[in-house]
Amino acid sequence: MGSEEKSILLSRLCVLFFMGLLLVAVVAAPWLTHWFVEFSQAGLEDEAVYFMITIYVGFVPAAYLLYSLLKLLRGIESGQVFTIQNVEYLRRISWSCFAGAGIALASQFYYYPWFFVAVAAAFMGLIVRVVKNVVAQAVELKNEADYTV
Repeated sequence: MGSEEKSILLSRLCVLFFMGLLLVAVVAAPWLTHWFVEFSQAGLEDEAVYFMITIYVGFVPAAYLLYSLLKLLRGIESGQVFTIQNVEYLRRISWSCFAGAGIALASQFYYYPWFFVAVAAAFMGLIVRVVKNVVAQAVELKNEADYTV
């Protein structure tokens, strides 16, 4: 197994690991929220329900992002790198980041540190969007070259 195959395998394993963590976080959300509110000692008892809402609503774009990332890695693993489908997966990933940023931004009204999560998610969405545009250009060039030959 070459270095490239090992890298893709490691990436897939990491995505599956994060999918597992996401499922654990959703199932354990009541316990995690209770633990965090008590641990923080910041008087957040009244906001506990909002934390739960953030976790459950944030689960949707996070799960969609991880699923799209797994599909992208499967395509790359099969040698299909510069394809319209991969551009679509990157677009979905970037929009998932932006959706997560929106959820975190709305959540900062009850807990200000969510603002930093929102900024990080938006920045990640921007980076993925730029990569998507680069891959889209490469797909277009590849298609033109295929038609020329």
